[in-house]
Amino acid sequence: MQKPMYRFLKESAARDRLLEWWEWLDENRGDRARLRRVESPDDVLLTSAFLHFLAKMPDEWSLPEQLPASALVAAIVAQVKENVASPCFAEQLATPKEGSEKPRMSELRFQQLQKSHDPTEFYRRLLRAVRILDSNVNILSIVDDILHWMHEYRKGVDRNPQKRLAFCWAADYYRALPKKQSK
Repeated sequence: MQKPMYRFLKESAARDRLLEWWEWLDENRGDRARLRRVESPDDVLLTSAFLHFLAKMPDEWSLPEQLPASALVAAIVAQVKENVASPCFAEQLATPKEGSEKPRMSELRFQQLQKSHDPTEFYRRLLRAVRILDSNVNILSIVDDILHWMHEYRKGVDRNPQKRLAFCWAADYYRALPKKQSK
């Protein structure tokens, strides 16, 4: 099996720290609960739990321009009950529940997630997606996707369509559909 490539979560130290923090939340349920109750990524910035997150992450996660993405990551990762190493997040959304032939997330909801206009809307739709997956999510994949989305939100989409998150997600989602439905 080929190692996954992360476009925005490149440093293995950052990946390791992120997973260590997620495991640390099991012992620090108060932080997990505070992060799970937030209504928007901006609310995350106002919690002590977020400061604990930043203390465990590499310094660049605390830079002012990175704080909104870091907040979104902390809020979503706190929702995850089980880290699933594979498949990637978009493919997970296309994978039917056992005994079903329908993808977990419908094409319409998937397209709505792709077309989120701002971080708050993206957060709400991501939260729904995590819940659809019963909170069993590929943490590194979803975090890389969050960082990718926030990068595109701040700086605009890449001129090359194949490097855009919407394209990457669509490719993974639709590639997974026939495999899962043909069984």
